[in-house]
Amino acid sequence: MSPDDTDLRGDERAEEQRLTTADLVREADEVDAGERGAVDEQRPLFAGADAERYRDRWSQIQAGFVDEPRRAVEDADALVAELMQKLAETFAAERGELERQWDTGGDVSTEDLRVGLQRYRSFFGRLLSA
Repeated sequence: MSPDDTDLRGDERAEEQRLTTADLVREADEVDAGERGAVDEQRPLFAGADAERYRDRWSQIQAGFVDEPRRAVEDADALVAELMQKLAETFAAERGELERQWDTGGDVSTEDLRVGLQRYRSFFGRLLSA
């Protein structure tokens, strides 16, 4: 092995160890995902039965693509619109409950507000990562 080969291997090792901004972003995303994951696990956007029903419908849509691709895309659009509507209703109901408590002079605990904000943050993060 020549001295030049040794220098090349040393350069390759240095290159492998060099930290880039992409590495920093990836690490930050992993930390954020871990934090969001903990919040997401506490309270899913849809109850188990509802989520399973939506997954079943999605599976049917995908299976139907082979025979009727246009229909599958139309059905997918309708299902996504339905999910978005359901999510909007869920968030509106939660906010409405908080507003009712505020309007009647009831105390809304900081914990309730923290959980509400975490759900918004979690949903927001999911939207941006999709």
